[in-house]
Parts: sequence; structure tokens; C-alpha cells
Amino acid sequence: MKRLLSSMLAVGLVAGPIAAAPLAAQSRSDQGEARKEMSAGRTLSLRQIEARILPTMGDAEYLGPAYDSVAVAYRLKFIRNGRVLFVDVDARTGRVIRRSN
Repeated sequence: MKRLLSSMLAVGLVAGPIAAAPLAAQSRSDQGEARKEMSAGRTLSLRQIEARILPTMGDAEYLGPAYDSVAVAYRLKFIRNGRVLFVDVDARTGRVIRRSN
């Protein structure tokens, strides 16, 4: 039994980082794409997007951004009264695409 648990733990430790690798690679890829698009003048910077959106969120606490290179949009994540809120923003125009309630 002890050997079985040790084997399962070893497999979990090995499989965990491998399973997470595509997500980490995607995140790095999206970050690089965001920088490339901004440098080329095709999108606004994250700081410009945040300057437009954060003042509109009242007492919500800002948790951070994510960039989607396919949609060319930022998703800003907030929390208010224990509830997570998302604001999706077109990175080219700064226009709000969608707000969660």
C-alpha cells in the first residue's frame, strides 16, 4: 500500500507540471503577442486600458488582467462583496465589450 501511494504521488508530481505547461506557454504567448501588437501601434497599452476602466469600478478591488490574443481583448478581473466580476475590453479601441454582473 505504501509503495502504491508513493507511486501515485510520483506520477502526480510528474504529470502536474506537464499538464500545466500548455497553459503557461499560452499565457507567455499571449503576453508576447500583447507587447508586439502594442509596439506596432495596433492596440492600447494595458496601462491605458486600466486608466479607462478602473475608475468606473467603484469599490471593486482590482485583481489583475489577462490578454486574449485571439480576441485581441483584455479581461480585467475584480472582486466586490465576495463576488468576482470581469470586464472584457477591446484592446484596439478600449471599448468595453462585456461586463459580468
